[in-house]
Amino acid sequence: MRMDPQTRAIIDVISDFFPKVGTEVLDAAEARRMLAETPALGEPPPVGSVEDRVIDAAGADLPVRIYRPRGGREPYPVVVYFHGGGMVLGGLDSHAGVCRQLAEGSGAIVIAVDYRLAPEHPYPIPQEDAYAATAWAHRHAAGLGGDPERLAVAGDSAGANLAACVCLAARDRGGPPLRFQLLVYPMLDPAQDTPSYGENAEGYFLTAAHMRWYWDNYLGGKPYDSPLDANLAGLPPALVMTAEHDPLRDEGETYAVRLREAGVSVTATRYDGLFHGFFGMGAILPAARRATDEACAALRAALSASADTADTAAAASGPAGAGAIDAADAGTAGAAAGAGAADAAGADAAG
Repeated sequence: MRMDPQTRAIIDVISDFFPKVGTEVLDAAEARRMLAETPALGEPPPVGSVEDRVIDAAGADLPVRIYRPRGGREPYPVVVYFHGGGMVLGGLDSHAGVCRQLAEGSGAIVIAVDYRLAPEHPYPIPQEDAYAATAWAHRHAAGLGGDPERLAVAGDSAGANLAACVCLAARDRGGPPLRFQLLVYPMLDPAQDTPSYGENAEGYFLTAAHMRWYWDNYLGGKPYDSPLDANLAGLPPALVMTAEHDPLRDEGETYAVRLREAGVSVTATRYDGLFHGFFGMGAILPAARRATDEACAALRAALSASADTADTAAAASGPAGAGAIDAADAGTAGAAAGAGAADAAGADAAG
């Protein structure tokens, strides 16, 4: 689907803000500094409370940020969220807006994890941090006002990779039990040889050069065991979201197909006319708000107290297979693109 002019304008604005990693900016520390200096988009959505902690995650001190929703009653369901940023960028602040939206919309406690970043902490350290943080969330859920039996993982891009890996590890290591996985344009395949890479290598904010830089920093030359190549049987139900104009589109959709072939209940939704990073742009993209609504509905269904299984969650978020959102729905006023797209220049829009 052809991208509408307003969405094109948003891409142009955020591309000016975001560090050009892999080309002009090669140093991870410099890229992080530049990212931290980008202004936020609007006021943060309200939640019941926000609490910062440092947890012991298998011997590593990991900062987490705990978002509690307004209203509802304890015990709340719990969602562990892993931010995007190519395993190199991002943190608790870059994805605060997304976490607030998910907490309020799903009625769950959302625990954002500041996992250690590459290249200082390469593969598989972020993956192990993610699993350890999820195990911590399960052990401490009751003390946080949550229900350890209603636990899900979620993430965007690199964070979706970590969420997928946590599901595999939880199955293979005997827990913790997970009800659901929310995977937003997951980063899964370092080969970069899918048709969507050819179609979207340049011009849609996230580029093939960006992704090569992220993968090189994360793997450091090590062989990689991708979730795409794993045995996927016995994993929790999933919602997999992709964007039409995203180099990562095909690997995410392939993962959804392989999950389904393994007997996992899956909804796969492609947002046509949109690009990598849109999930954090609900303030300026109507389709991004629709995506957040879809994600929150799926989490509510999967984590409801009455749900014996999360199989109903996939049905709640849409029919099995790829749903499409018209590019026209992604449009917004040109003035809004110029005034507020800076938040998209945060790691919400990174790999």
